[in-house]
Formats: sequence, structure tokens, C-alpha cells
Amino acid sequence: MLVSQQPVAATRRSATGLWSLVLAGVLWGTGGPTGSLLAHETGLSPLAVAAYRLTAGGTLVIGWLCLTRKPLPRRREALARMAGNGLLAALFQACFFAAVSRTNVSLATLLTIGAAPALVLFAERVAGRRRVSASMLAPVALAVGGLALLVGTPAGGITTAAALTGAGLALLSAAGFAAMTLIGTRPVAGLDDFTATGVSFAFGGAVLAAASTVTSGMGFVPTPRAVGLLLLLGAVPTAIAYALYFRGLRTNPAGTAALIALLEPLVATFLATLFLGDRLSPTGLVGAGLITTAIVLNSRGTHR
Repeated sequence: MLVSQQPVAATRRSATGLWSLVLAGVLWGTGGPTGSLLAHETGLSPLAVAAYRLTAGGTLVIGWLCLTRKPLPRRREALARMAGNGLLAALFQACFFAAVSRTNVSLATLLTIGAAPALVLFAERVAGRRRVSASMLAPVALAVGGLALLVGTPAGGITTAAALTGAGLALLSAAGFAAMTLIGTRPVAGLDDFTATGVSFAFGGAVLAAASTVTSGMGFVPTPRAVGLLLLLGAVPTAIAYALYFRGLRTNPAGTAALIALLEPLVATFLATLFLGDRLSPTGLVGAGLITTAIVLNSRGTHR
């Protein structure tokens, strides 16, 4: 009886992990609008917003761990994992916003979020961790095409040098996210996802804060609205979303997780349309449908 129950339990864990990834992607989508509102309210630079995002998320988690008197892991392997994730998160955020400053949001988003699933599948194939078939590549191609339609055609005025530099930075950002995804599929004994997220992001936020202090500054007037937006940004699309993402990586392939991450621009566009006055074009609607279709197809294949 116990033997027959093992596949059922494994299937349930995989399904739970898949829904954790989906929820993480949805919650990530709230980060863009919330970060935009925070930048508008405070005048902070994009790099400073990213630094505050990671720092606030990490601090909230560590504060909760202290209140619940949960000891922080001290094993060398756990500390190395948290430091590595923190540096990768800082790299991902810093390179993305640097790419935005040299090109624009749409092009940087297309290259960063679109390249991540392909980089993950390529790395899995090279490492022999997963055999990449046409049925796996099709949803990735469908999703990237949908993302291109969703973000639209980049505005003109970008020089060739700026476009090449921005593209390189965006691909480096995608590599950072892909590396964090691949590493997250290998759990560390004694290190839970919530703790790993908090300590990693507190460390990554400190790295970004140092960079932002040198380049653009970190100061702002802490009005109730600004503090509320900062807490929301640190809690929902950062601490909770990434903890769910790392949890989902325990039972699902990294390529699947990276593809589901495309829910982020989809949800962000939907929220911007509802609350920030943006308008989604007909091609954008087609792109949103393609991304949704690709995620559903990939998720069904993974669940089977």
C-alpha cells in the first residue's frame, strides 16, 4: 500500500509546486506597478527602487523569523546558497535597470524575460539534466513571440551602440535569473525557502544600496503613502513571491519555472491597464493570449 501511494504523493507535490510557481508569477506582476507608484511618489531612481525592494523584502522576512524565534541557518552550504542568491538577485535587478536606461522598458523586458527560459533549457541540455524536445521548445517560442507582441515595438531614437550595450546588459540580467532558477532546483538541507529568500535579499539589497548611493542616492521623504508602497513592494512581489518560486522549484523543472515567470509582464500589463490608465493594443491582446496558451501547454505537459 505504501508503495502505491508514493507516486500519488509525488504527483500532488508536483501539482502544489506548479501552483506555487503560477502564484509567484502573478504576484511578481504587482511589482512593476507598485514600483512605478513608489518612484513617482518619492522620486527615487529605478536602481534605488530595486535596492529598497530587496532590502524591504529581506528585512520583513528576517523580522518575522526573529519574532517566531526561528534560528538562522549557520551551515556553510546554507550560507553559501544565500550569499549566491543575493548576488544573483542584485545582478539581475541592476543589469535590468541599466539596460532600461540605455534602451527602454519594452526592449529590456523583451530580452530579459524572453531570454531566460531559453537560457535555462540550454543549460539543462548541456548539463544533461533534461532532454530538450520540440514539445518543450514550442511553448518557449510561442511565449517569446507573445511577449514581443505584448510589449510592442520599441520607440525610435536608440543608437546602435546603446542598443548593443542594452541588449548585452539585458542578456546578462536574464543569465542571472536563469542561474538563480537552476540553482534553486537543488535544495539545501536545513534551509527552508522563506529563510533563504529573506537572508538572500537582505544581502542583495545591501549590495544594490551601495551601488545606488554612489550613482543616484537613496534618500526620500517617508510619507505614509511612500512607506505603505515600500512595504507592499517588499512583501508581496518580493518576499512572498520569491519564497513561492523557490518552493515550486523543488518539484518542477527549471525550464518550466522560467517559462511561468512570463506571467509577470502579463499581469503587470493587465494591472497597468486597470489602474494606471494604460491601453492594451489589439496586438498586445494577441500576445497576452499566446503567453497564456504557452504557459498552459507547458504546465499540462509537466504535470503529466
